[in-house]
Amino acid sequence: MAKAHAKSSGRISLHPDYKIENIVASADLGVELDLYAIAKASQDVDYEPEQFPGAICKIREPKTALLLFKNGKVICTGSKTESDIKKAIDQVIKIIEKHIIVNRAA
Repeated sequence: MAKAHAKSSGRISLHPDYKIENIVASADLGVELDLYAIAKASQDVDYEPEQFPGAICKIREPKTALLLFKNGKVICTGSKTESDIKKAIDQVIKIIEKHIIVNRAA
């Protein structure tokens, strides 16, 4: 619970309690993703490009949601610690690693 102390000057000094509820992190996998194939292969991934350009992957443990984009960018939200972010991204990599689009022109 927050504490407020009145100073002799008549001003109030606030000292709120807080806890981390949600960390948002971004990552770039450096590859192109086949979002249709990823969504088809995993029941944890939803992809409706008419509504949103990214696929949504929900991880149960740690409880997080990751937005996956065709260009390989990933947004991780819902985590409470950096280690949970790493665990969630590692899990999503296992889901998507078979669905990387290889640029054959390179």
